[in-house]
Amino acid sequence: MRKVLSKKQLRSTVKKFRRQKKIIVTTNGSFDILHAGHIYVLKKAKSLGDVLIVGLNSDISVRKYKSNDRPIINQKARAALLEAIEFVDYIYIFSEINPIEFLEIVRPDIHVNSAEYGRDCIEAPTVKKYGGRLVLIPKKHGLLSTTEIINKIIKVYREK
Repeated sequence: MRKVLSKKQLRSTVKKFRRQKKIIVTTNGSFDILHAGHIYVLKKAKSLGDVLIVGLNSDISVRKYKSNDRPIINQKARAALLEAIEFVDYIYIFSEINPIEFLEIVRPDIHVNSAEYGRDCIEAPTVKKYGGRLVLIPKKHGLLSTTEIINKIIKVYREK
């Protein structure tokens, strides 16, 4: 089964799950250089509901909000990695800088974010507007972010 949905497929999939009274959980990010921290958050997110839909920043979107050097891994490969994760049900690739349009379509019951973004994260108003709940997952001790991994690699490379 292909997990990557078009906008039209996303709308119809969400309608189907709403009719079935399923709890829809969302999260979003670039998921560039997929790592243990991502897996931790995705697994926690899935445990909160029936369906986990991941909003994936497109290559264009990542360049806009990170830098022209990112993403390291292109969107097709990042989507394929997410598809391989058993607790990710669906993926929607968005090109905007933020996931607001994605959240407007899904209107999740629960939206999961890393605690580092806080209760006032950009997603919060949209999630709450439709009666959804924001759940913040604390960073697990010892797990590095993508940026921290990249910086560590650069440091090791420069030291050689």
